[in-house]
Formats: sequence, structure tokens, C-alpha cells
Amino acid sequence: MGSDTEAEKSIQKEKKKYAISLAPIAKPLAGKKLQKRTFKLIQKAAGKKCLKRGVKEVVKSIRRGQKGLCVIAGNISPIDVITHLPVLCEEAGVPYVYVPSKEDLAQAGATKRPTCCVLVMLKPAKGELAVDELEKLKTDYEQVSDDIKELLSTVV
Repeated sequence: MGSDTEAEKSIQKEKKKYAISLAPIAKPLAGKKLQKRTFKLIQKAAGKKCLKRGVKEVVKSIRRGQKGLCVIAGNISPIDVITHLPVLCEEAGVPYVYVPSKEDLAQAGATKRPTCCVLVMLKPAKGELAVDELEKLKTDYEQVSDDIKELLSTVV
């Protein structure tokens, strides 16, 4: 029975860090499986330019009536930056989910800067997607969206 290695200790510290720094309003929080699927969807959407990053862009898009899937980071400080997003999403009928880390959210969205929230859309900002690319993105989008709606129904 050996002691923990340095790598294992750092992993345990990271897990504790996530648990401590989560905002109290971070509900519904995605589980590990849903997080993984959501991050994959965000990566695909970022590659196809179907992603809005940051609070300002997301709020503007939702208010203009664009539909999508809102993913919000749960470790934002100060929390006032994102407290209006869930209400805005519910009023517009946009599914939303929290993930534990803004760093992981930014990495999935292909940026180095930590991101508070992203909006995954099916239409790119400019131009159109090819039919087969749109179908792949739509399939993943609907799967994640259904999982989030199921998660929302269990929370409420």
C-alpha cells in the first residue's frame, strides 16, 4: 500500500476545487457523461462557426430570437454576471445546462480565454452548412438537447 503519487494528488485537488467553487445557482448541472457529449457538440459547432461565445453575444442572440443550446459555466465569479441567463433562456424556450468549469468550456469552444457561456446554434453566423454536416450537427444537438430537457424535468 503505497502513498498517492503527485499526479493523483493534483487530480484530487482539482476535484475538490470544482466542488468548492461551483455557484449555488448552478442547476441543472451536467453529469460527466452529459458534459462529455456537450463538449463534443461545442467542439463540432466551433469548427462549423455555429457558436456564440460570452455573455454579451449569447444574450444578444437569444433576445433576437435565435434558437440554440445554452451552456453556462458554474464557477463564475462574481455570479451576478450570469444570474439573468437562466431566466432569459426559459422565457425564450432555449434549453440550458451548467458545466463545472469555464476553462473546460473555453477549451471546447476553441478559445484560450475562459468563457462564461456559449450558445450552440444550428445555423452558422455567415453562409450555410453542407447538408451532411448539418445532419451530423443536428443529430448531436438533438441528443444533447433531449438529455438536458430530461435533466431539467428531474430538477424542477
